[in-house]
Amino acid sequence: MDVTRDSSQRPDHLPKAFPPPLPERSASGAGPLTRAARTPRPAQPVDGGPATTPIAVVPGPAVGTPVDLRDPLETADPMPPVTAKIPPVDEPEASPGAAATATSRRPPRADQALREHTAAGLPGWIALLGLLIGTAAVLLVLVRDGAVPYWDVLPDLRSAAAKASGQAEVTGRSVAAVAVAGLLVVLSLAGLLANAGGETRVLTRWGRYRGTVRRTGLVWVNPLLRRRRVDVRLRHWRSEPVKVVDRTGTPIVVRLLIVWRVKDTARATLAIEDHESYLREQVQAVLTRTASTLPCDSNAAPGPALRDGQWFADELTRALAAEVAPAGLEVYSAQPLALDYAPEVAESMRRRRLADLDAGLRTVLVDDAVEAAALAVRRLERATAHELDEAARSALMEQLLVAFVAPAGVAASVPSPAARAGRKEGRPA
Repeated sequence: MDVTRDSSQRPDHLPKAFPPPLPERSASGAGPLTRAARTPRPAQPVDGGPATTPIAVVPGPAVGTPVDLRDPLETADPMPPVTAKIPPVDEPEASPGAAATATSRRPPRADQALREHTAAGLPGWIALLGLLIGTAAVLLVLVRDGAVPYWDVLPDLRSAAAKASGQAEVTGRSVAAVAVAGLLVVLSLAGLLANAGGETRVLTRWGRYRGTVRRTGLVWVNPLLRRRRVDVRLRHWRSEPVKVVDRTGTPIVVRLLIVWRVKDTARATLAIEDHESYLREQVQAVLTRTASTLPCDSNAAPGPALRDGQWFADELTRALAAEVAPAGLEVYSAQPLALDYAPEVAESMRRRRLADLDAGLRTVLVDDAVEAAALAVRRLERATAHELDEAARSALMEQLLVAFVAPAGVAASVPSPAARAGRKEGRPA
């Protein structure tokens, strides 16, 4: 009987967790397997003996059912049975793009709660009207109390007490009226602001954003709010020469022209410390990343290159606009003004470019010469009505090629077909 392979099929009622876990060792230190090994077995006949008893397969406990951890060979157990319930383990399923999302770089997220909205304010003429009313009220109260010297040319508006005494008669009601009118004048003056075209005012109170004033002209706002001026006009910035490397590792120098403006004044003022410095740093980072995708020139291998200004400008604009959008900035265009090799490699790259151009020109010249020679041979055969053999046609083609390609004033000799055949066979010419 082959005991190394079990050809019987597993019963369908067995659980997936097969084989079952081994029972724990008892306090005496001997488990069921140890005691079973120490128990003597009766000798079994080899030939002609009774059939051996098959080994019974005991199914393990199902998941989620109580398991008896007692030693099955112990006859007496004073301790009560210990049962343990094995709960099913739920493994978290990893999404296919979780690893790619965790490692991919993306622009910073913008604060969704920080968005620009219009601040509460009044037209400037209302504040001016309040200023005039307050000033007139203060003067009227002072005239009635006699605090202002009386002029004969003006109508007499003093009270009866002030006329009788000829001196100023200040009462509590007059003080209260002057205080109220003076407060109205102070509030009217403190809340006035002149907002020019292309500029806005970002209002904050104790660090909290309260709105943005985009209305031009004279506007009155809460005088207790702090005001920050933000320029929202269309601006352009010419960058300094930035040194980066292309796809081949060659250092290049690029100068850019960025056209941008502030779109969200709340984020540009409160989300970052300085939006202009942020824009400059992002320009350098985006330029470095974009320039490393393609070579600067593609003379040797035809294909896209950084010299393609349209592609380069479109890619820079798209990437830069995505990077500065969380800061409330809007980029309209990023165009390369100058693209050249770094000074340390400029001369060698110039020589290489000239060599590539020379090689390309020579290839074109040789191809044209071959076509011209073939055409001349065909026309000669057509004109003479005589077809040349292979050797004569080859010799004539070589002579025509030498005549077409050889520089002016240089005479080049072409060996005859017999001499070339003898040279191939090893005979002296």
